[in-house]
Amino acid sequence: MWGVPAVRLPTAYAASGRRALRLTLVAAAGFYAFRYGLDRPVAATYALFTVVALGGLSRIPGTGRQRAAFIARLLPVCWVLVVVGTCLSVRTWSAVLGMLVVGFTLAFSAVGGPRPAGAAPGLQLLYILPSFPPYDPGSLGDRLLGTTTGVALFVAAEALLLAEPAPPSYRERAARAALVAERCAARLATARAALTGTDIRAAQEAGQALRALSVPEAERPAGPGVRERALTHTGLAIRTLLGRLAQLPAVPDDETAPDVTAVLRTVARLAAATAGCLRAGTSPSAPREELLTARARLSAVSAGPPSPGACLPPDVLRCHAAVLEVADAALAMGAAADLAVGGRHAPVPLPPGRFWYATTPAAVLWWHRARGHAGRRSVFFQNAVRMALALTAVRLVAGVDTLPHGFWAMLATLTLTRTTLGQTWSTIRLALAGTLAGALVSAGVLILVGSDTAVYAVLLPAWMLCAFTVGPVRGVGWAQGMFTVLVALVFAQLAQPTWRLAEVRMLDVLVGSAIGAVFGVLAWPRGAHDELRRAAAELLRRAAEIVVATSASVAAGTTPATLSGVPGHRSLQRAVVLAESAYAQVQSEPTPFGGGGRGADARTVDWQATLIAGHHTLWGSARLLEPPLTALSPEAAESAGTLGERVAGRMLLVSAALDPADDAPDATPSLTDPVLAGFTAEPPGAPRRYYATVAWLNSLMTDLARIAHSASRKP
Repeated sequence: MWGVPAVRLPTAYAASGRRALRLTLVAAAGFYAFRYGLDRPVAATYALFTVVALGGLSRIPGTGRQRAAFIARLLPVCWVLVVVGTCLSVRTWSAVLGMLVVGFTLAFSAVGGPRPAGAAPGLQLLYILPSFPPYDPGSLGDRLLGTTTGVALFVAAEALLLAEPAPPSYRERAARAALVAERCAARLATARAALTGTDIRAAQEAGQALRALSVPEAERPAGPGVRERALTHTGLAIRTLLGRLAQLPAVPDDETAPDVTAVLRTVARLAAATAGCLRAGTSPSAPREELLTARARLSAVSAGPPSPGACLPPDVLRCHAAVLEVADAALAMGAAADLAVGGRHAPVPLPPGRFWYATTPAAVLWWHRARGHAGRRSVFFQNAVRMALALTAVRLVAGVDTLPHGFWAMLATLTLTRTTLGQTWSTIRLALAGTLAGALVSAGVLILVGSDTAVYAVLLPAWMLCAFTVGPVRGVGWAQGMFTVLVALVFAQLAQPTWRLAEVRMLDVLVGSAIGAVFGVLAWPRGAHDELRRAAAELLRRAAEIVVATSASVAAGTTPATLSGVPGHRSLQRAVVLAESAYAQVQSEPTPFGGGGRGADARTVDWQATLIAGHHTLWGSARLLEPPLTALSPEAAESAGTLGERVAGRMLLVSAALDPADDAPDATPSLTDPVLAGFTAEPPGAPRRYYATVAWLNSLMTDLARIAHSASRKP
């Protein structure tokens, strides 16, 4: 009746505790087996630090089984790093050069997605550990044995112990959104009226669920492979389809209405088939062919009047243009989903340009991704350079000055260096305070216990469990302080313990953090905030060029060579890639150092709208320039050209407001334009392609208005 109440840990501590328990069991098992069971201290050291590197220092997203599968594939990489570090440690200069190359390569591997990015710090540690003296190639076997044992035990623990519930995958999220699109399209086809507020809210919520910020990091399709790119393309196509359906006007009650409703019904069937493809792997090729046929029929009706001498009213042509855009988005959705499930062997025929990666070898796709970020404007490149130079400098100082336990200094640099100077300085202050407290505790323990290794052996697993539970939750100060004590407990079992071990640890952290701070000042100290503004401004400038060229081409009825296929859009595609990577990094950074400077504030701008504007420009241009093209009438050509130039001009104004350059305007420009605001009368006899162009430009103006409105708000 009077029982003891159950103790429930907070959610953060519970999740951290499960991870810490797996890590402690594996690290202690490997360390004690080699240290006391087999009397192989080198293997014990590498077994312990391999687990600490991959389980404590790395932040690989996903469930335990997902992490286990990824870490198992990293085992050959771990072997290479241990072998190379051992061989290059013979001389300081060779170890320094190796640190420069390996440090940059591992940090730059973040371009491969969130899992390589999360594993990079742990892999750095696996090179750092053997790259310090003593130069002992004879112990390479024990080093590899300990590393292999640590990886194997950690993989088994992640896969089998304390399983975590898996969140919905991106494929499942896309399938749910496709079913929402199916319901919306079916309602439009049946009622011939615009969607209700409830339907529009459901479409908006389904689209929001596919945004990167709404998806767990492990489920984001961020890799360079065919399936990852296609799954990303699927999400974008579904979001576009949902947006087009939400804005679709009522179907006019005329003789072309059956053709319009036929397209919408087929869109609904294709959306349902796409959901089945994403869930069960069944190809949506049959409804896709039906939609191609229905789209072609509506396009023919829209291009030519149903009877000689007749002319379709402008509201009917606008509806046709909007429905054909819905059909195009649905076709892209079905093709991308089929490619995401079936890979490059998907049976669905793919249009040229849009799915350029479908038949490209994996190695070439990786090369495309790496080349796209091989420049000083890429935040991945900036992070790799900053980290490689800082680690190289620490290794040089440790080698020249024979810094005792110098790899601790490199570990401090690796864990404390951040992407902005402000965050680095704040982190270092907390870390030094925590390390000082940990050093005092360590010195007291070492003095009291002395050389009784049995006490250290008993304390180590308990302290490790506590450190890896509390540290990730309480922050870097607690983590550094508790890790300092943990290091003392480990090395007290490997060599004759002395209280000066705590003093050395404090010195190493001070040296490593100081060098990290120096390179934080010298190498892009503002992080991704300025780079995001610059990348977004460049994206809008490139988009403005394509808007002008596309509008002129539609007016003249010709396709310029510079816009045909992927090569013509490469500059805008690369701008989108760089903006997306900067946007991804800025989510993990604090407010801008120094207050943000000139230009729009990075904390308030709707960057997602900027990225969507880039995608809308790419897709709309490719759709409008599909052959056959015919020249517009003089009135329609002048109208389309003028509208394109005006929209491009507004893109350039917003671009200037986002740019952090010194000559950027202080105030966000107004998007009010007499030509755009007063444009209500359509040129007589304008064809469907003209109305499709106007619809495309209107969608871009909607994106620009969202950007300008958010940029005008105060943080």
